[in-house]
Amino acid sequence: MKGEKKKKLPLALLIFIALALGILAGIIFAATGQSKFAVNYIKPFGTIFLNLIKWVVTPLVFFSIMSGVISMRDIKKVGSVGIKTVLYYLVTTAFAITIGLLVANLMKGLFPVLGTSGLSYDPPKSTSFMDVLVDIFPSNFFKPFVEANMLQIIVASLFIGFALLIVRQKKTEMEFRLVDTMNDLFMKVMEMIVKLSPIGVFCLITPVIAENGPQILGSLAGVLLVAYVGYIVHMVVVYSLAVRAGAKISPITFFRKMLPAILFAFSSASSVGTLPINEECVRDIGADKNITSFVLPLGATINMDGTAIYQGVCAIFIATCYGIDLTFSQMLTIVLTATVASIGTAGAPGAGMVMLAMVLQSVGLPVDGIALVAGVDRIFDMGRTTVNITGDASCAIVVSAWERRKQKKLEKKELKKQNAQ
Repeated sequence: MKGEKKKKLPLALLIFIALALGILAGIIFAATGQSKFAVNYIKPFGTIFLNLIKWVVTPLVFFSIMSGVISMRDIKKVGSVGIKTVLYYLVTTAFAITIGLLVANLMKGLFPVLGTSGLSYDPPKSTSFMDVLVDIFPSNFFKPFVEANMLQIIVASLFIGFALLIVRQKKTEMEFRLVDTMNDLFMKVMEMIVKLSPIGVFCLITPVIAENGPQILGSLAGVLLVAYVGYIVHMVVVYSLAVRAGAKISPITFFRKMLPAILFAFSSASSVGTLPINEECVRDIGADKNITSFVLPLGATINMDGTAIYQGVCAIFIATCYGIDLTFSQMLTIVLTATVASIGTAGAPGAGMVMLAMVLQSVGLPVDGIALVAGVDRIFDMGRTTVNITGDASCAIVVSAWERRKQKKLEKKELKKQNAQ
């Protein structure tokens, strides 16, 4: 009928179609030797799309966390949520590195013993935990926004959010409404940009496949396969159990509703860039807005489950290539190092490579071995980003459920107290 509106295809399906077309186009470009065309004339449009997201995501995180803090109306609740969130991320990261090591050991028959003479790799300069701690606190109001330093933006938004709660009794609600209005404004801007996701996904994935297609079929196919098995096992097992046990949500429902964010993260390899889509998916699943506004931006910065799996797989791969068998105590050291390093290197440039260098050094493996996997780091990054953002989402959902149960207990306790009087 003419009066009926045409049904729009869901965003997840549009992104999936764009992803499939991008992979197909990339294979064609690689097969015809036209990978340079994909890099020179298609990749720039993907970069434009990412630039738009990077432009809006810093004010979005700033006002989103402030909005989350003031909507909780209680500094103690913010502290409670913060502690639960960090503990959740540390525990799942420990599981992730363990799964990475187990999968890599079970499948290390796929890893070749390569000629490693002449390898050289200069690892990124590692930063001590104390330096990272100092760098978390901004010395200039505008610098964190210019440099897109997410940890400093989070700290700044927390201080201002807390200050708004403290002065709340002396002021009107105008300041609260202003923060919510700015948050809604940047969310609307992001919605406009997200509508371009299918185009952005196509333009981002095509040059990756065009450039790396032939390499994937080479000697590194084994380590890539093992890493992706680890990614899938961790998502399916750990996150399914977490949302089922912690929030009473079906894992099938969780992954189905998370599909737009998962597909976008896979193609863009950007946790921060996926943040707005992730937030929309998580709220659709049932997470509280105030919890989501706080947990997801924090997770996009410090949660590195996917990166932890990558550490485990690459450590076993590099050891195998050098003909070294790691002992149980060395693997335990890797678990502890990668878990602590996931927080210690948060926000550092090239955090994945910095962490891998730290892990290799902790068990005496040659850091030059990173050169074996550096060439296809982008392929690893697509998978580990997908795991990271899915972990952020599961945390927001589980913490929301915990806080709801806590609130119900307090209400029951208060009701009993009133009845007793």
